[in-house]
Amino acid sequence: MLLIYGLIGDVHSNYDALKAVMDELRGEHVDKILCTGDIIGYAAEPMPCIEVISELKCTVVAGNHDYAAVGKFPASYFHADARNAIVWTAQQLSDDYVEFLKNLPLVEEFEDITLVHASLNRPEFFDYITTGADAQLTFDILNTRICFYGHTHVPLAIFLEGGNIRVDRGGSFDVSNADKVLINIGSVGQPRDWDIRASCAIYDAKKKVVQIRRVKYNIHDAVDKIYKAGLPQINAMRLMG
Repeated sequence: MLLIYGLIGDVHSNYDALKAVMDELRGEHVDKILCTGDIIGYAAEPMPCIEVISELKCTVVAGNHDYAAVGKFPASYFHADARNAIVWTAQQLSDDYVEFLKNLPLVEEFEDITLVHASLNRPEFFDYITTGADAQLTFDILNTRICFYGHTHVPLAIFLEGGNIRVDRGGSFDVSNADKVLINIGSVGQPRDWDIRASCAIYDAKKKVVQIRRVKYNIHDAVDKIYKAGLPQINAMRLMG
């Protein structure tokens, strides 16, 4: 059993943020990287981001943007700014990386961990977990004790303890006493919780503790690349809070 996991997700083609997060995780000497999907979308460097994830040989699941860019999820599902970025991204991808994204699974299970981008309930529809009822649908299906996910870009933990659900928005989660727990690791490339720093997580499987890490990166460079690529301006503005 591996002891220390590094968790990343919702990179969204933000290579500057991904580089900073990987430097952070290397400094923690993690044993394995897990990725909750949405490697691409919104920002201007999809190919470098896919290259990093591919070279890591990490466990990675598909996000809705990943599938949409290769025709496995309808682009009509997205609002105009996201859809425009998906169309632009699809035009940048090499054949090898198209195949890489097409072959990503929706769900991975190993040891006491499940990895998914959104809800475990109909994962191919990428439903959001925003209510207790949403969380219960995933708890009912969850075969392991811990599920790491993303999609909302907001880090938090949802605990199931003695039949009751509670939410913890702190930065450190002790999961040792939980019957089951869903942990959203936040977003590397486009946080949406009023903290503009990149978000990732570290799971110490021995101590049963998950820590959310926030990492500074060169936001201005990422913003400039979005503008230069001709992508929707809102995709850049979101990075600045």
